[in-house]
Amino acid sequence: MNRILLSNSNQIENLKFHLALFQNFTQYNYTFLPFRMLVSKFFISNSRFHLFRQWLRAKSTYLKIKPKKDGGERDTRHVQLLKSRGQHLLTNSRVLDAIVATSNINPEDTVLEIGPGTGNLTLKLLQVAKKVVAIEIDKRMVEIVGERAAQSGLQDRLNLICGDALKTEFPEFNLVVANIPYGISSPLLAKLVLGSNTNPFRSATLLLQKEFAKRLLANNGDSEFNRLAVNMKLLADVEFVMNVSKRDFVPCPKVDSSVVKIYPKIEIPNVDLNEWWAFTRTCFGKKNKTLGAIFKQKKKLMELMNLSRAEGLNRMHNEGDSDLSSSTSTSLSLFRERIISILESGEFLDKRPSKLCNDEFLRLLSLLNGAGIYFHDQGKQNGSCDSTFLASDDDLR
Repeated sequence: MNRILLSNSNQIENLKFHLALFQNFTQYNYTFLPFRMLVSKFFISNSRFHLFRQWLRAKSTYLKIKPKKDGGERDTRHVQLLKSRGQHLLTNSRVLDAIVATSNINPEDTVLEIGPGTGNLTLKLLQVAKKVVAIEIDKRMVEIVGERAAQSGLQDRLNLICGDALKTEFPEFNLVVANIPYGISSPLLAKLVLGSNTNPFRSATLLLQKEFAKRLLANNGDSEFNRLAVNMKLLADVEFVMNVSKRDFVPCPKVDSSVVKIYPKIEIPNVDLNEWWAFTRTCFGKKNKTLGAIFKQKKKLMELMNLSRAEGLNRMHNEGDSDLSSSTSTSLSLFRERIISILESGEFLDKRPSKLCNDEFLRLLSLLNGAGIYFHDQGKQNGSCDSTFLASDDDLR
């Protein structure tokens, strides 16, 4: 701010007056402090206006919280929003109502909400659900949500937990409705869908970054098709609901958002999730190359040969391939031939991962595993799939 030169003291006073005037006449529950971006070039010289705008954007965002008291007065507090925690609060009532409506909440439902913020969505959920479990990492937000629920007389329906959603053990619930912080989208989705066996739920209505949602919804053949979509389709069905403008948030994020509904599958294919995760990572490392080209790479062949040696190569020895261990190059050559033979027999050699559906991926993995070729260390504990199971190598977080 010190670098910005206003033309004279009268313009400074004029600017202060207009900012104060705006704050005095604002009727909304949420207002920016300091008031941002509505600064006219009339007050600041043209050559310095760009610097002034950059300085304003770099400053922290504050909300003025004005909850009504019984006496009609308003208690004003300033809350700093932390971008590092993805604190972008949805303030459009029509969007909030649409999210609640599309969630199909029954009077007997227990709803899990991740990151309630100041409670805009929480209060609407409390009005229609039997119980709301809200998990919030920010103690300041926990206090605000608790106070707002108490003022609405709905505190008995609220179970408010202060903690990290990724590390907190979820209590029982049968629905998820949440505006998820962008930074934890992949690991939180993984925790939800991978935990649906032990804590089953009907559906999850989630507000996500638009580009992330597009990747989640992508089908084989789409330009956005990726490992995230393949892994999610194994465990759940995903449905698009609606787009949400970035202007409906405070502070305004850089990108728009989308609402999606996720339905966990009751029955999933009988596959080792760790093996599947490693297999899809291999396939989508170069998703637009043919599978033949992917599995001919020397580095990848060496990696797979080392992982498969205990099972696959021992099987080859037992079948009479005694020359397999004569040298590394010979072993690698024989291993390559074995993989190419499998790809040819299954008609996968010239196919590309970006064009395959999940049934085709499952069939290919079954063929490779059946020949003793593995993508995950079989000595490690199975069933303990990491939270990055749903991560795409190029996901937007």
